[in-house]
Amino acid sequence: MKADLLAQLVNVLGEERVSVTEADRLLHGRDQSAHPPHLPDAVVWPHTTAEVSAILKLANERRTPIVGWGAGSSLEGNPIPLRGGIVVDFQQMNQIVAVHAADFQAVVQPGIFYKDMNKILGRHGLFFAPDPGANASIGGMIANNAAGTRTVKYGATRDNVLALEVVLANGDIIRTGSRSVKQSAGYDLTHLIIGSEGTLGLVTEATLKLAPLPEHFSAVLATFSSTAVAAAAVYHIIGSGLGPAALELLDAAAITYMNLDEAINLPVAPTLLMEFHGPTVETLQTELALVQEICTDGGATHFSAGVGREERDRLWHGRHQLGEILFRAHPGERYLITDVAVPISHYPELAAYTADLMSRMGLQGALFGHAGDGNLHTVVFPPADNLAIDLHSFNDQVVEKALRLDGTCTGEHGVGIGKQKYMVYEHGETAIGVMRQIKNLLDPHGILNPGKVLGD
Repeated sequence: MKADLLAQLVNVLGEERVSVTEADRLLHGRDQSAHPPHLPDAVVWPHTTAEVSAILKLANERRTPIVGWGAGSSLEGNPIPLRGGIVVDFQQMNQIVAVHAADFQAVVQPGIFYKDMNKILGRHGLFFAPDPGANASIGGMIANNAAGTRTVKYGATRDNVLALEVVLANGDIIRTGSRSVKQSAGYDLTHLIIGSEGTLGLVTEATLKLAPLPEHFSAVLATFSSTAVAAAAVYHIIGSGLGPAALELLDAAAITYMNLDEAINLPVAPTLLMEFHGPTVETLQTELALVQEICTDGGATHFSAGVGREERDRLWHGRHQLGEILFRAHPGERYLITDVAVPISHYPELAAYTADLMSRMGLQGALFGHAGDGNLHTVVFPPADNLAIDLHSFNDQVVEKALRLDGTCTGEHGVGIGKQKYMVYEHGETAIGVMRQIKNLLDPHGILNPGKVLGD
């Protein structure tokens, strides 16, 4: 970081919002993935869109890399500053600008955290439905098109954003979309930006589509004899026309890890964890009776449903803590997180293949996923007696299987660093060429999150 550029950043933001300390750089050098850290040269904390514009204009003139930063909770190295440069931390741009309760919308800044925002929106009887599990920032969710447990009913982030304010690489500010739910005017720049991982522009404001808080919840557990049988039941549940708000698959190992939490005591077997919403207890119970019949016919060995928030919260707390529990159980060990998705009809085959591959390779860890939308994850660790095992080979085989089943190499974690090698295989050379043209048009000097999505 040249002294004159640093001085210009201080002139824009003030000394207290520009840092080159090793502590701040270390904090912004890695996310929650297994990818190695890379330190930025400086970290800055803007308060306004105008300040973000000024930062990007300076960086573009100096050909200095720029990486946006939210909560650092991503899982594919998405915000790791591979080329150093400036990390733009949005945590001080964390306000709800407006709530349009009558339209089920909110306008927010990118640094606001998902769970914190929903606590405020709950006072209006509303919530932002995509649930990545972690308390991610809205800007990070937009950058990665985050999804999560409730995607099967409400869609991913991309399905719940109406408009954006974006600062381009040269500092220009654009607005995409509108507050109208129906939009058909021109190219869809909003959805172009969502999921681009900060490689096309930095989001400084977002208009979100909200949902009303449901009147009644019910958590449902169904256990099965094998992961393959449980995955097959998913297809029948979705195909029946029932509308689960969440439908998660957890193998027996995942349940064993969850039970390490003293608040959780579940039967150790492949399990479907579901959630249903309803306007009345009676309508909810009718739906639960139908799903019980489907699960029983599909080979369920146990079925239980609890109508009420307390039971539902207990079970989802265990599910959301699964990743943390896994890492506590394997401290300091090498690990790999996978994220693929396929059409729902192919989900049983993908789950069975992945479970068998884990067994054949002797990997420790767990298989789980947002089964209702065909998304499958694993967290795997090499066996203690074979630390040289190639975890990347496991990932390659799972991705190749998903692609052969007309799926994708990443359902929700994004491309980041680890999934770049699959992009041509999934999209083809011509489509990748078009993506590069878009990147070069919006960021001709390649300063925005360089080395990500399309690589160099």
